[in-house]
Amino acid sequence: MNMYSNHKLLFWSALLFFLFLTINIAILPAFQNQQIYKPLPDAKPLTKQEKAGKALYIANGCIACHTQQVRGVDMDTPFGSRPNIPSDYAVNDRTDFWRNTANLLGSERTGPDLTNIGARQPSMDWQLVHLYQPRAAVKESIMPAFPWMFKEKDFVEKGDVEVKVPPEFLKDKNKKIIATQDALDLVAYLQSLKQAKLPEGVAPVEFLYKQKEKKAAAGGAANLPDGGELFTANCATCHQASGEGLPGAFPPLKGSPIVNGDDLDVYVNIIMTGYTGRPGYGPMPAVGKNANFTAEMVTAIMNHERSSWGNTGKPVDVEKVKAIMDKIK
Repeated sequence: MNMYSNHKLLFWSALLFFLFLTINIAILPAFQNQQIYKPLPDAKPLTKQEKAGKALYIANGCIACHTQQVRGVDMDTPFGSRPNIPSDYAVNDRTDFWRNTANLLGSERTGPDLTNIGARQPSMDWQLVHLYQPRAAVKESIMPAFPWMFKEKDFVEKGDVEVKVPPEFLKDKNKKIIATQDALDLVAYLQSLKQAKLPEGVAPVEFLYKQKEKKAAAGGAANLPDGGELFTANCATCHQASGEGLPGAFPPLKGSPIVNGDDLDVYVNIIMTGYTGRPGYGPMPAVGKNANFTAEMVTAIMNHERSSWGNTGKPVDVEKVKAIMDKIK
């Protein structure tokens, strides 16, 4: 019992025991993990701008509502093509000499997971509109707006990035909304968030508790996936669930001559490779290529769009879509 009455002996014993535990439980396993887990071959380190955006992501509390971890359960499939593995986070380097990297896994999903948001929603126009006023992009959104990351100007100057905000969300309809460097940096970081491909021959971890796959899309053949679900996951954020789009930002699909027309080559090319030629609207990214759409998925989406919101387009055959996609490749 001499140790308990000798404060020096008690202090040094406790300190040595603490250091022993720290080295064996925290430090050595961390070094071991760094040796075992290497970045995936396609993983890219953050650029200077993306690192600045990551710092803004942390400073503005985005981590409080968004996770960056696709769990191995089927309900997480909208957020990534596979569950995350330790190597997904190995590409990160130290914040600085004193601080280790912040892997922004998060613990809340008040908003959707952002692990693969750069692939799910690569449009800079959409990201900027959503940042300025989330309700302009997603009507039901509860995300706070970030107007201090934008400036109001009377006219657009050289080098300015104008944000196509629908008129009803503007305080002064005569003003132009210009993204600041902070807004551009934050969006650059969000666009960098993409799941890297696994090495060839390596099978991804399977999602658990899979739900029975739905078949028979609206207006389509029996072997197609659900076009409505695919549209909601990949298209509705810009074109809206109503198909009416956002005036001045994203074009409507309701009553669209492309959607209802017979020129399938143009239609499929827009879905797969994007489009930049429509006056008054921002460029559409290559949604199909970014999301690795198959011919069946494209056909299901097209049939959903052609049979929804009063559209009267004829059902599309998957073989015709396959032939067009082969030309694109």
